[in-house]
Amino acid sequence: MSRPEHIAPPELFYGDTEAEKYTRNSRIAAIQAEMTMRAVELLNITDTSPQYLLDIGCGSGLSGEILDEDSHIWAGVDIAPAMLDIAVEKDVEGDLFLQDIGQGLGFRPGTFDGAISVSVLQWLCNADKTENKPRYRLHRFFSTLFMALQRGARAVFQFYPENDGQVELIMGTAMKCGFTGGLVVDYPNSKKARKFYLCLFAGQAPNGPKQELPQGLDAETPTGVSYTQARIQNQRHGKKSRKPVKNSAEWILRKKELARKRGKEDVPLDSRYTGRKRKPRF
Repeated sequence: MSRPEHIAPPELFYGDTEAEKYTRNSRIAAIQAEMTMRAVELLNITDTSPQYLLDIGCGSGLSGEILDEDSHIWAGVDIAPAMLDIAVEKDVEGDLFLQDIGQGLGFRPGTFDGAISVSVLQWLCNADKTENKPRYRLHRFFSTLFMALQRGARAVFQFYPENDGQVELIMGTAMKCGFTGGLVVDYPNSKKARKFYLCLFAGQAPNGPKQELPQGLDAETPTGVSYTQARIQNQRHGKKSRKPVKNSAEWILRKKELARKRGKEDVPLDSRYTGRKRKPRF
């Protein structure tokens, strides 16, 4: 079976039909949720307050839904317009940007508290055009990502390497751009359940703990899927998540906090009247 990156560039491969099929497939959604939760776990976020995270290759917002449940604020970038159109239709919470990450990221230095990516990194290793040099595109991406992260933040990439040379190219380029860290392999002895996560550290936070590479999961029977399925079932049965109800006071306060973090100056002040329902006018 051909790898998707060998068939067509991502913006063409994920056209309207494929984007709709990818988003509506319940099995893909479950796998994506599982890998997103594992990526967030590898970020090792110790602060209980919401973090501002970057979802690289956000697609139709499947990973963003998990970030929403964990009360994080996020922005997403993707190269496929059809994927972003579906995310807009779903009214996802995060900000969406149409961008080729191989040309670099355009965010201010120190913007994000962390970054995650699911099934994206291997696309940068494919020269689908004569002017696309994988080494240069990887260097441009990692160098601008390093600047966009706060010192001490982590970036976790789940990806599907084609061979060992691809892993060496990706890791070597990331280290040249200032990152430290390494490769975390879950279930290395299982051909079906094996997952690769590149866990990168953007320097060291002032007075922060020393960064240590997490250990990969190793068990005969993977447990992540059952946890993911239980989470999906809770949603179907109406059990409460950490995501605030739209237009509630908590939801409005989160929106204001996000706007202030983006540098907007005309954000209304918080008060005891925030989110309070007005009486109808006659």
